[in-house]
Amino acid sequence: MKKQSNLSRLLEIAGSHKYLTYASWVLSAISALIALVPFYYIWKMIKEVLEVAPNFGQAQSLTGNGWMAVLFAVIAVLVYIAGLMCSHLGAFRIATNLRIQTMEHIVKLPLGFAESFGSGKLRKIVNESSAATETYLAHQLPDRANAIATPCGLLVLLFVFDWRLGLLSLVPVVLGFLIMMTMTGKQMQEKMKEYQNALDDMSNEAVEYVRGIPVVKTFGQTIFSFKKFKDSIDRYKVWVIAYTKQLRTPMMFYTAAINGVFATLIAGGLLLTQDGVTSGFLLDLIFYIIITPVISVTLTRIMFQSENAMIVDDALQRIDSVLHLKPLEETKHPM
Repeated sequence: MKKQSNLSRLLEIAGSHKYLTYASWVLSAISALIALVPFYYIWKMIKEVLEVAPNFGQAQSLTGNGWMAVLFAVIAVLVYIAGLMCSHLGAFRIATNLRIQTMEHIVKLPLGFAESFGSGKLRKIVNESSAATETYLAHQLPDRANAIATPCGLLVLLFVFDWRLGLLSLVPVVLGFLIMMTMTGKQMQEKMKEYQNALDDMSNEAVEYVRGIPVVKTFGQTIFSFKKFKDSIDRYKVWVIAYTKQLRTPMMFYTAAINGVFATLIAGGLLLTQDGVTSGFLLDLIFYIIITPVISVTLTRIMFQSENAMIVDDALQRIDSVLHLKPLEETKHPM
């Protein structure tokens, strides 16, 4: 039997509110495409300035084009806000239903379950794991639709004006995407699981520490008396330092790659203008320099979406670890 995806499962929990989630994706994608329109009007403004230079007073359409750019930018923001409103309504419903479903199952479990499972760990699963799905649905999924629509619109813009500069703009993007792939995948998913396990251990031991504070005050003890709590903190510290060092180098190269579009365009521009610079090429080069930062923003969004997808997968597995526990059976022959 094919395993149900996390997204389809969450939408199933949403009930009729799932249509709000669908609407948020559509609105977010539309917003992304509208947000590219102001760049066209900026291009028209630059073109007019270059055509009338140095008699800039002859540029009659600058104000009109400027206001059109502002208008479409405002429309894009409003459409995006409408999409976020839809996504938040759906996400809140899903998180609420997930918590209700989990708590209804917990009350059917034996009383000794919380003692063996750990009250701190249980609280973290109920509160934080459901909250992780809320963040994923309310922000990450609309951003994913936005991140898919933006490159589609960008590809059209990049190749309409000068295909050579368009290809040069994509070189750092491809390099950054390849580097990003090394920071995601199955290995990183295992790392995310280790991270959540370390947090669970600390949460469990922290609850026990808080309960033991009266003993600490009475007998003048320190945190070192709670060996398990201190050990859980030390394990978390060791893990975080190792994880940070592992991702330090690829993250450095990724940041350099996605922010290196400007340098690539300048270098390419020097090579392509060895026989002289035309006003048309200068116009296209300026336009590409202005629009390409959108690429780095889009790639960064994709990277964080991959991370949050792993967090949600881990959160649902932890919720399932509670839901799969067998409830206390009622006797068929009560006294």
